[in-house]
Amino acid sequence: MVSFMFSIEVVNDTERRDAVHRRLASDNTERSSVLRSLRGTPAEDSVPLQVYATGEDGELAGGLVGYVQYHWLHIDYLWVDARHRGTGLGGRLVADAEETARLRHGCVGSRVETWDFQAPDFYRKQGYRVVATVEDYPPGVTDYTLIKSLTP
Repeated sequence: MVSFMFSIEVVNDTERRDAVHRRLASDNTERSSVLRSLRGTPAEDSVPLQVYATGEDGELAGGLVGYVQYHWLHIDYLWVDARHRGTGLGGRLVADAEETARLRHGCVGSRVETWDFQAPDFYRKQGYRVVATVEDYPPGVTDYTLIKSLTP
C-alpha cells in the first residue's frame, strides 16, 4: 500500500477553485459522450432568461429570473408582489419563461428548487413534479427540487 501525506487547507482561493472546475469539466467530458457532444456548442453556455411583469402604474408586479443551459430552463427566482398573488400572474411568468426556453433555446425540460413555505404546490399546479426533497435544509425547512418536461 502506498501512503501519501497531504496538506489540507480550508481557504477561499479563486485560482485553485478555477483549476478544480477546469479539471472536473475535463474529467466529465472524458467520461460522458453526451457532455462531449455539448462542449463548445451554444447549449453549453449559460444564457440568462428573465421575465418581468409591470402594473399599469409602471411598478414591478412580479418577475422570474433564471437561465438556460444544456437544453434545460433553470428557474432561480420567482416573485410576485403580494397584491397580485392568486391572480395567475405567477403562472403566466412561468409559462412565458417555459415557452421562450423551448422555442428560442430548444429546451426539453425545466427545473426549480423551492422551500416548503414557498411554492411547491404552485409548481405542481404548473405541471412540475417533485424529484427530490432535502429535509432540514436549512434546519426546520424542507427543500424541493421539481422538474417539468417542455416537450409537446
